[in-house]
Formats: sequence, structure tokens, C-alpha cells
Amino acid sequence: MTRQALDDEIEEKPLDPAVERVRKKLVRFVAINLGLLFAALMAVVAAIVYKSGNAPQPADAHVAIAEIALPTGARMIGHGFSDGQFSIDTELTDGSRIIIVYDVAGKKIVGRYAVTAK
Repeated sequence: MTRQALDDEIEEKPLDPAVERVRKKLVRFVAINLGLLFAALMAVVAAIVYKSGNAPQPADAHVAIAEIALPTGARMIGHGFSDGQFSIDTELTDGSRIIIVYDVAGKKIVGRYAVTAK
């Protein structure tokens, strides 16, 4: 084959008008879908940036430091936290038990409750 024959085969031949319309519709469809995908991606990125800017401070950023004095020789059995109050189930040296309630905001003991059997 000659060089001229190869060049003629490589050149694109014009498309049939019906095929050309389908190609144009396909190109328009792809362009619209890519635009929508890009807009959705930008919305997600904007939401992530907004959320990260308004994120609450981590809990350990405001560490509360306090000391709760238990009776001498007492042993802590259990504890709980509710409504800003900390309760400590304590066994005393004589074997009796008390529950101490500590107010976190006030940083003081607000109650001592003896645990007895009836």
C-alpha cells in the first residue's frame, strides 16, 4: 500500500447525520452529568469544611482537677456520674458502707449516705 492510501484511510469520514445527532446528545449528556457531579462534590467539601470549623472542643481540653477526701482507710467499691454529680460507693475500715455524693460544678461533697441493712 502506498503512503497516499494509508493517509486516506486514516482521515475520518463524515458521520451519518443521525449518528452525529446521537453523538452530540451524548456529549451534552456527559457534560451535564459531570457538572452535576462536580457541584455535588463541592457541596460535600463545603459541608466538611463547615463542620470542621464549628467542631466542639474535645472533652479533654477542659480537664477538671479536684480532690475528694475519703475517710482514712476507706476503700472505693464503685462510682457513678449523673447530672453533674459524682457518687462514690465506699467501704469504711469497720466494714460499713457509705455513698459519698460530690458536686462537680461546686467542687464539694454534697451528701454522705450510710448504707445499712433493715
